[in-house]
Amino acid sequence: MPLSEHFPTDPYVILDPAIRWYPGDELLLTELRGKLIPPLVEKVRRGVKAWRDSGYTGGSETTRALLRFWFQQEHLVPQADGTIGPFRWYFAQREAVESAIWLYEIESARSPYAMMKYDSSDAISKQMFDEDWARYVMKLATGAGKTKVISLLLTWCYFHKLYEPDSPLSTNFLLVAPNIIVLDRLRTDFDGGKIFRDDPLLPPDGYEGRDWDSDFQLTVHIQDEIGFVPEQGNLFLSNIHRVYEGGKDPSFDDEDTTDYFLGKKPVAKTTDSSIDLGVIIRDVNDLVVFNDEAHHLHDPNSAWFKSIEDIAMRLRQKGSDLSAQFDLTATPRRNDGSIFVQTISDYPLVEAIRQDVVKTPVLPDAASRAKLTKHTSSKFTEEYADYLHLGFLEWKKSYDELAKMEKKAVLFVMTDDTRNCDEVAAHLEARYPELNEAVLVIHTKNNGEISESASGKSKEQLNQLREQSKTIDHWDNKHKAVVSVMVLREGWDVQNVTTIVGLRAYTSEAKILPEQTLGRGLRRMFRGQGIDEKVSVVGTDAFINFVEGIKNEGVDLDYRPMGDRTPGAGPMVIEVDRENKAKDIEALDIELPRLTARIEREYKNLDALDPLTFGNKRLPVKNFSEAEQRDIVFTDLDTGDQSHITRMDIGFNPTYQNVVGFFARTIMRDLRLVGGQDILFGKIKTFIQDRLFEKSIDLEELNILRNLSEIAATRTIFETFKKAINDLTVVDRGNSQVRDRIKMSQSRPYAVKQQGYVLAKKSIFNKVVGDSDFELKFASYLDGCDDIVSFLKNDRQMNPSLFIEYQNADGSISNYFPDFLLKRSAKEIWVIETKGREDLDDPRKWERLKSWVADATARTEGIVYKAMFVREEEWEKRKLHGFDQAIAAFAD
Repeated sequence: MPLSEHFPTDPYVILDPAIRWYPGDELLLTELRGKLIPPLVEKVRRGVKAWRDSGYTGGSETTRALLRFWFQQEHLVPQADGTIGPFRWYFAQREAVESAIWLYEIESARSPYAMMKYDSSDAISKQMFDEDWARYVMKLATGAGKTKVISLLLTWCYFHKLYEPDSPLSTNFLLVAPNIIVLDRLRTDFDGGKIFRDDPLLPPDGYEGRDWDSDFQLTVHIQDEIGFVPEQGNLFLSNIHRVYEGGKDPSFDDEDTTDYFLGKKPVAKTTDSSIDLGVIIRDVNDLVVFNDEAHHLHDPNSAWFKSIEDIAMRLRQKGSDLSAQFDLTATPRRNDGSIFVQTISDYPLVEAIRQDVVKTPVLPDAASRAKLTKHTSSKFTEEYADYLHLGFLEWKKSYDELAKMEKKAVLFVMTDDTRNCDEVAAHLEARYPELNEAVLVIHTKNNGEISESASGKSKEQLNQLREQSKTIDHWDNKHKAVVSVMVLREGWDVQNVTTIVGLRAYTSEAKILPEQTLGRGLRRMFRGQGIDEKVSVVGTDAFINFVEGIKNEGVDLDYRPMGDRTPGAGPMVIEVDRENKAKDIEALDIELPRLTARIEREYKNLDALDPLTFGNKRLPVKNFSEAEQRDIVFTDLDTGDQSHITRMDIGFNPTYQNVVGFFARTIMRDLRLVGGQDILFGKIKTFIQDRLFEKSIDLEELNILRNLSEIAATRTIFETFKKAINDLTVVDRGNSQVRDRIKMSQSRPYAVKQQGYVLAKKSIFNKVVGDSDFELKFASYLDGCDDIVSFLKNDRQMNPSLFIEYQNADGSISNYFPDFLLKRSAKEIWVIETKGREDLDDPRKWERLKSWVADATARTEGIVYKAMFVREEEWEKRKLHGFDQAIAAFAD
């Protein structure tokens, strides 16, 4: 069944269980049911939604504090460009965390029998659970951020054990990776506690009366690097082979170097050991286990499962127990394809694609496939020459486009055996100059395992290959293509695969899933930029038919023309068109002054606020029943619609300090204020007591706190204080100074989604894109004006670009980006704002733009800057020819 048309594209919005994907009644009646629908998920989702809507009623103080801090507060963190920007967890990550916490703490579902209560299939039994301890499996599509979920749950476990009396959890953790590559990725996040500094996982000291940051003392031990082990606060990060009784570290000297290069697979039996996990267990009294890429835990007889079982048994011998096991994977399936019954949350690939969390797979359309011929030849590369060439063409389009930004597109080819793997690599390097000495071969035997004797490479070469495979995304890594005989294992989580060519067929007997086949190409290159990313999938009919099996999970594959003279599937790159010999970039260039801010916020003492003089409309005090007083009503401030009601349990009594503190924190966050929260707290308290209502009130009364949740009271507090603070602190200095001057030709290339564009001869850029059809029409009009020198579309992604600060309708300071810049002559520059539907801020933007051009002109000798405001409705009425007519019609 396709995904609901009401399913949101925003990955951060809370998802209603009613609109989540399910396979449809026709598939629910078939054998696919047990392979597509985790039997516990539906009831868990609905239970967690009710718990979330209740404000996490029944949760411990620690749990409620952490969930509110993580998911109900805005977080600002350093960005890659050195600025400070917002941080949020995907809802899929939040739901996975909430589901585990709800089952463990609220429902006490910590055994197979307790978990069976949530079965929607009426088909599971105790025998389907291999363990007798608390184990929760969370399914998140590849690229949806399993490591984030691990870090959140680890933090919750730590503080729950630390702060809650008789907590069955632990501050000691074993984080297990399936192979060396995954271990290296986890090491990057957890070594030295890096992820706890980079992400807002730890509330600041003083939040909810606890010293969270100071109390979080975690010692990270990686592999054999284990020093002093305190009784509390240990994270053991280990590859799975170190957990086995008798595991050993992969080595170059092994006869089979598969595990040295790609990481060791779980095996049933081993013989010797470099570290005894019992040493660790004897040093801790309790433990929580995390398994990353945990689909390997499909066999209760595997060494992986038995090792965890042994941990549980040893803890029980000491009078303790394994506190919990949390497994994260994109494909929690057994060898027969059935899904793990312990799966409690599910963020399937179909939802991740809709929300642009991962790339969208694109396959050649029927016409493109019809042009492919499997030639009769004893030579593999001649037999599949058409498929390789089509894959190369699709890769080359994305490579040429992304290279403008010094981002590399990677081609991934899968063959059927090692000999053909070598042949394909040689063919690609010989036929295509772009790939000469740029193909990385992961040399394997027929079973997909690397062999030193087969590869004939030295130890130094293999070390280099291993490093090259991990860093192939980097621009300075010479390799542009990977040829392998298999689907690369978990952990080879490159982001830059744009094209996959499959020259082998996969079958159900191979125990490989379509999502695993595509998994190495699904991770996004451009996160949070609104770019629709694609991965092109080319291959034999058998391979394409196998990939199309992913439709059973609701994924709507994209089919497009491929080959010569067809557009690429990836993003477009906008750049200065220096390769165009018909353009004189220097003559077309537009130079602007970079002015200092004219409208600024002066961080005056908030003590100057006098709430008793605010001119707000005073509100009547409503009388609520005792039952109603325990309801907190959540309302959308923009629409006024009631969202949901939280009913506080009898044991929880809110205080006015919590309520006033919420208002103070929110106002400071929205206005980006630094310091003074204690002063603002007092001002808000005074305002509520003596000015908000028609009479003075007692903040200790529960009825008053219930009144404060009403939309009228909430809106009055926020709007009145924001206006008063803005009136106090936002000032227009009356003029600006020139900080420096910028040329628009200095703009670096940037990526945009595939969209309509104009090839303009009067622009320094290779393409002109617009936010609307009107902007594209206007760009075409400007390009046809004989009485201008040049123009360009200003874009917030351009660096540099023109942005102007202004005071918006609510009194705060915002930045706005005018739509077009135009050079009429060397001495006359126009800044043009086009507008379809107008909003409240448009008059303010226009007035600020006029003051900006006046300041720019006053401080630039010999150049005049002018402003123009063009309304679409008026522009459509006129048939303009030349820019002079636009000046006559629209210039102020």
